[in-house]
Amino acid sequence: MPLSEAFRPVSFADLPGWADDDLLPAFEAFRRSAFQVLTKPYRTGALGVDLIAFAESHAAARAVSAPNRSQARAFFEQHFVPALVRPDTGDRGLVTGFYEPEAEASAVRTAEFTVPLLARPADLIDIDDTNRPQGMDPYLAFARHAQPGPVEYFDRAAIEGGALAGRGLEIAWLRDKVDAFFIHVQGAARLAMTDGRRLRVTYAAKSGQHFSGPGRILADLGEIPLEKVTMQSIRAWFRDNPHRVDEILQQNRSYIFFREAPVDDPVLGPVAAAKVPLTPGRSVAVDRLLHTFGTPFFISAPALQAFGDGGFRRLMIAQDTGSAIVGAARGDLFAGSGDAAGEIAGVVRHAADFYALLPRPLVSRAGG
Repeated sequence: MPLSEAFRPVSFADLPGWADDDLLPAFEAFRRSAFQVLTKPYRTGALGVDLIAFAESHAAARAVSAPNRSQARAFFEQHFVPALVRPDTGDRGLVTGFYEPEAEASAVRTAEFTVPLLARPADLIDIDDTNRPQGMDPYLAFARHAQPGPVEYFDRAAIEGGALAGRGLEIAWLRDKVDAFFIHVQGAARLAMTDGRRLRVTYAAKSGQHFSGPGRILADLGEIPLEKVTMQSIRAWFRDNPHRVDEILQQNRSYIFFREAPVDDPVLGPVAAAKVPLTPGRSVAVDRLLHTFGTPFFISAPALQAFGDGGFRRLMIAQDTGSAIVGAARGDLFAGSGDAAGEIAGVVRHAADFYALLPRPLVSRAGG
């Protein structure tokens, strides 16, 4: 497919802060994707950044075992051409943040630990245009196996009301329903089990309904001004209004199911949609329908101070996605694991300029 006109090639000199960024962590993240495609290639996004065009850069990245900073910079400047990504609407794109929560959990239900994280149920099936019944919401990517055909899966209220009770799906039990909800939102967590084990849970599937964020719900109700909605302000509201937690959270009908995963490297995050562990401060979630996983993006958001360094100007690698990440110039920055990362991720909502680093062979074919 042709390269989209959403990309406007520029020079590296046009990237604000490019010369000041330490590109070595981004190279290491890119290299993980370069090895992953040997096992399962990534799908080319609708904007035409053909995975095949990465062949030379992937091979070169795999061949370097211990690069230094200057080699990392030379690598990206040799193999790629930066291109400004034109936003779908407005003059600039948008970045938000996500992280991997940490929580204490129990392997069994107790009087203290009463909120389950559930594994994927056996009757939850993938749904697409080949098996979608007439009249079913085309948004739904999951459904419930039934006779004579698939039906919409149980939603959050039904599941929390016991629709899946007795199936043995509980992976772990948490103390707090709000903590569990934010683990659903982030799609992964590290759990400190009461028996001394360290466990990671990560996304396995979802019930399929549209996501409705509590921040927007609370803003629409006049409880929190929209401009002040952050993860921290939402949590504070729930602490002050514990009797309304179910009322708000169950308006988000979508429910997430998990699977257990190892914590192989405590520095890295969970294995995400691109099938590689996320790198704190260097992995970004993008719209996977538009973009190709493994694409480097230089993101400039000078007003974003939460990551330090006096403004955010970093090379990131597209290694995850999310239902709320929609558009060509839209990204979700992975901040890391634990409470400190949560403090960063929770306040990120900033205008940003996106520069995709396109493989040189692709730009040459497009006449760039």
